[in-house]
Amino acid sequence: MGLGQSHRSDDPYGAVKVWLWSVYAMVFAIVLIGGITRLTGSGLSMVEWRPLMGAVPPLTDADWTAVFERYQQSPQYALVNDWMTLADFKRIFFWEFLHRLFGRLIGLAFLVPWVYFLLRRRLTGSLAARTGVAFVLGGLQGLLGWYMVKSGLVDVPAVSHYRLAAHLLLALIVANWLLWILLGLWRAPTGHSKLRAAAWVFVAAVGLQIIYGAFTAGTRAGLLFSTFPDMDGAMVPSGMGVLGVRDLLDNPVTIHFIHRMLAWALAVGAVILFVAGRRQPQPMLRHAVALVLGLVGLQVILGAATVVLDVATWIAVIHQGVGFLVLSAAVFAAYAAGGAST
Repeated sequence: MGLGQSHRSDDPYGAVKVWLWSVYAMVFAIVLIGGITRLTGSGLSMVEWRPLMGAVPPLTDADWTAVFERYQQSPQYALVNDWMTLADFKRIFFWEFLHRLFGRLIGLAFLVPWVYFLLRRRLTGSLAARTGVAFVLGGLQGLLGWYMVKSGLVDVPAVSHYRLAAHLLLALIVANWLLWILLGLWRAPTGHSKLRAAAWVFVAAVGLQIIYGAFTAGTRAGLLFSTFPDMDGAMVPSGMGVLGVRDLLDNPVTIHFIHRMLAWALAVGAVILFVAGRRQPQPMLRHAVALVLGLVGLQVILGAATVVLDVATWIAVIHQGVGFLVLSAAVFAAYAAGGAST
């Protein structure tokens, strides 16, 4: 028996796991690229959506001139970037083009192996269906990305923070759907833990915090206060309003405050989950809650650094990346607590 045959018999899903982990890593990478795109103000530099031909960048001076002229008709150029030369435009165009191109590459990296594994019958039954759902979600993510960009191409040169949050959240859903499939191929939980419900509540809380992180970014609320743990000398800043629905969702001061308070709540929740999880008999759960605690602690530090450094691009991107990992760690903990049948 050859080496390849022996490996396949030991783990019939070995190649499938490598493929899914690779796509998961690519989704993580595009979340970072998306963060850079947003922070550099590059997201509105491409005013057209061409799913197929848009994969080819401008190649000649005439092409660049035509693309720049279309951008000059956009609200962002007229109201924000009217000082830009073609050379300046090329710099912001790069990040948005890379963001869209990488999204297409993820689609190919998923679709080609998926078809291959289907034909080779390495994906059958529910596994074929669940991976197919991941592809559909990824396609919807591309459509949602353009829907988000469109919101900044009419009148006001800024994307809707609601659409920004939806775009980020769907990317994280795709990644963690892949992670859930991978966890099922790796190891079944050893039993249902009493922490199962608590772990899922924590996952939901992390999701809410990510939404408010996107709201903070989309409304530029992170720039309002550059001190920590206080907010320019106050723990509860003025300007928060009456905490009605519009205030909770649209007021940058309130959004920033909620984002900070949720961070503290998650830190406390992570400690409670860790203490309770360490008493459980499942080794996988004990490791998962330790990972959650470590990442949440790191994320609080990064969040503080982000506001103190006035949302410097590098620290803000790291903050977004660790937020991605916090959610995945929480999903891992929920799985280890008995999130799937054994």
